[in-house]
Amino acid sequence: MRRPAGGGILEPMVVVVLGTGLMGAGMARSLLRAGLDVVVWNRSAAKARPLADDGAVVADDPKSAVAEADIVLTMLFDADATAEVMAEALPAVKEGAVWAQCGTVGLDGGERLAELAAKHGVAYVDAPVLGTRTPAEEGKLTVLAAGPTDLRAAVAPAFDAIGVRTVWAGERPADGQRLKLATNSWVLSITAAAAQAVALTRGLGLDPDAFLEAIAGGPVDSIYAQVKGRLMIDGEFPPSFGVDGAAKDTELIVAAMAAAGTDDRLMRVLEDFYRTAARQSQGSEDMAAVIRAFGS
Repeated sequence: MRRPAGGGILEPMVVVVLGTGLMGAGMARSLLRAGLDVVVWNRSAAKARPLADDGAVVADDPKSAVAEADIVLTMLFDADATAEVMAEALPAVKEGAVWAQCGTVGLDGGERLAELAAKHGVAYVDAPVLGTRTPAEEGKLTVLAAGPTDLRAAVAPAFDAIGVRTVWAGERPADGQRLKLATNSWVLSITAAAAQAVALTRGLGLDPDAFLEAIAGGPVDSIYAQVKGRLMIDGEFPPSFGVDGAAKDTELIVAAMAAAGTDDRLMRVLEDFYRTAARQSQGSEDMAAVIRAFGS
């Protein structure tokens, strides 16, 4: 993928990924497969170095990482981590570059980061992604974007590389966060519901595989129930979406519900379940580990 340069010369488009954890590393590889020049940085350098074998340039710090960027993608844990990294990086971002913020940071976080971008005169797109580790590796995420319409073409090469589609939620800085929190409320609910059903089936003296078989292919089945339910039954939780991230997101959803004036009682219960599971697993396991909170 190339962009116009002076004298009619086409130069490679440079995309920087700040944060190469479970999601960011897969996104970087998808960008590389699309033919983009990719620079990566991670606070824990060991998580970024393997991407050099795939063709990425591994930067030593955020400031040097973004120096030649056309698009800066951030995929960091929360708003505080993102603000800290970008406070260092933004002064080095060149004129005309766009910052696409892909983490789930909530309504207040989305507004705060947009203000930080504006302070430094950098164009900003709110672009949390829907999907977990495998879709990130395969370039099959859904990008839930928000921002000025005149920025859509600029970010399209990166969004097309990491996702199968982009849903534009609106133009307000945190509209992407609004849609992401709504979709995550669904994902977190069905995962916890699957845990409840698996634990109950087992507690009643039945093989929990019977639960997955009973719903398979029917109107109440879902891929999430089958995939996460299998992890729960096997008691193995390799992280695809971390339970610590799930706990963080439930808190953001509760805050969004307060802002929206909707009833938050169910999400408060789910927040307690995910936080309990995160404590029991030290936050290092997949969100399917929520079954631990059901005593199973």
